[in-house]
Amino acid sequence: MFINDLTHQELEKNITQIGMPKYRADQIFRWIHKSLESDYVKMTNLSIKDINCLKDSFQYDMISIYKKYASKVDETKKYLFELGDRNIIESVFLRYDFGDSVCISSQAGCNMGCVFCASTIGGKARNLRASEMLEQVYMIQKDTKTRIDSIVVMGSGEPLDNYNNLKKFMNIITDENGLNISKRKITVSTCGIIDKIYTAATDNLGFNLAISLHAAIQEKRNKLIPASKKYLLKDLIEACDHYTLKSGRRVTYEYIMIDGFNDTDEDIKSLTALLKNSNCHVNLIPLNPISEFNGKAPSDIQIRSFQRNLMKNKINTTVRRELGRDINAACGQLRNNHIK
Repeated sequence: MFINDLTHQELEKNITQIGMPKYRADQIFRWIHKSLESDYVKMTNLSIKDINCLKDSFQYDMISIYKKYASKVDETKKYLFELGDRNIIESVFLRYDFGDSVCISSQAGCNMGCVFCASTIGGKARNLRASEMLEQVYMIQKDTKTRIDSIVVMGSGEPLDNYNNLKKFMNIITDENGLNISKRKITVSTCGIIDKIYTAATDNLGFNLAISLHAAIQEKRNKLIPASKKYLLKDLIEACDHYTLKSGRRVTYEYIMIDGFNDTDEDIKSLTALLKNSNCHVNLIPLNPISEFNGKAPSDIQIRSFQRNLMKNKINTTVRRELGRDINAACGQLRNNHIK
């Protein structure tokens, strides 16, 4: 059993079962999730007996920095982490004017099949445990010696395909005895697994929901995201509107722009018709090319024109600021290069 994979409530239950007093749970949880300490011996308010008890009863779910890349054009850092079973995942540290953020992975690989994304090449190896998601945040915070202000679960993998571990991750990362990161500072990006969007609303997970939309015409979206064939766009938007109603969070629709494919006047009309009655925001993302996909980003002039036309149609739209392009900071690129 991995001690850093336990919620506060689970930790209380498990340590009392091995004969430790219940109050120790608060101390141990704070050491692990606030002080980011993995060595029981350094937990100075525990007795030798308690330390030995922990060593005998629990393992610590460790990940290690396999490689790190620092951008020369901004303060972005890209990490390849090695898991205990030798799988490789990746994360990104991003510095913004409003604070420091990390983008973390939720799976080793991905099964969604997005044709423009390096994460899906080779498919999904496995889901990440909550502890492995947490450790990405903790390792980057320790390495950069800075307080992480926000988290984006937008690296390799489909978070809602790993729902139970995502839910546990949210429980621990927002715990007041841990890093206590606000739910409002956590964004989860999904291709749109509709039943899990409803479940997340019911469970009051409260994260900011970002949908990998990329096309407002069903046939085009199916070509980009094979997994989307199961989910009609009208049903997806209905689920997102429900999430907004329950959570009070405005949904972001991510739209990777591909020259000559989803940047036409027809796409503007379709996107407007799809979202005109929703409280939402569209984030335009220039395509970050990979060798396995024959596509390129439109020119900056074309992207800005697309944005202006959506804004004229009263669709709140921004263009994502690109960070870390010189170190392959887009999803899955470094991991895919490593696997090759």
